[in-house]
Amino acid sequence: MPGYGHEQGIRDAERNLATALTTDPAEPIMSTTLSKYTSAETTAAVIPRSDITGVILAGGRSQRMGGEDKGLVGIDGRPMIDHIIQALGPQVGPLLINANRNLDDYRGFGYPVVTDIMGDFYGPLVGMASALQAAETGYLLCVPCDSPLLPHNLAEALYSALHTHQAEIGMAHDGSRIQPVFALLRRDLLPDMLTYLEAGGRKVDTWYAQHRLVIVDFSDRADTFFNVNTRQERRMLERKLESPRRMR
Repeated sequence: MPGYGHEQGIRDAERNLATALTTDPAEPIMSTTLSKYTSAETTAAVIPRSDITGVILAGGRSQRMGGEDKGLVGIDGRPMIDHIIQALGPQVGPLLINANRNLDDYRGFGYPVVTDIMGDFYGPLVGMASALQAAETGYLLCVPCDSPLLPHNLAEALYSALHTHQAEIGMAHDGSRIQPVFALLRRDLLPDMLTYLEAGGRKVDTWYAQHRLVIVDFSDRADTFFNVNTRQERRMLERKLESPRRMR
């Protein structure tokens, strides 16, 4: 069970997010709330899977991977995005892929591919906006394309916390840091997100800080947020995946 230092770390992250800069320093910032992580076995809320669209954000440049498209990088004999599809698919209704290159390759996975609606690689918030615009459900669950160990109950925990705290956004925390692109958003946030983007805003955390946000504690499975940004991290992940097989 997490101790004082762990809880203080989450509260510090919450405080930092709530005091993020806005385009107008005089503009009030919505308060954020903290939800302790609840496992899928004990979560009381019934998740409306059909009303949650999942999106895998694969629209970046992957500069630290030498420009290699991370979603298509092979991990354990399969493209990284295929691992994420297998983990995310059972948690949501419709599934989208946000990508800006190698579009035919991404379409080959059998799901709609949504390109960024503005700019030239403007970042994940534009990917979220593009998916929100394409979605027809009440909620959007966002995950990055470079974290193939996705928690099996990400949607359930975020949805339960969002409704318990009457929040607009549910975001994961791995016990050490916030994970802004592991988030559940209400679709009715799209107009405000577009206004922020059209005014030149790009930072996910700054936009989050303007809304009712709940931070959900996943510290008991922090390794599921391991992300691959370099070739060395790719090798580390493959060794991690190989270890259980060696023990069989």
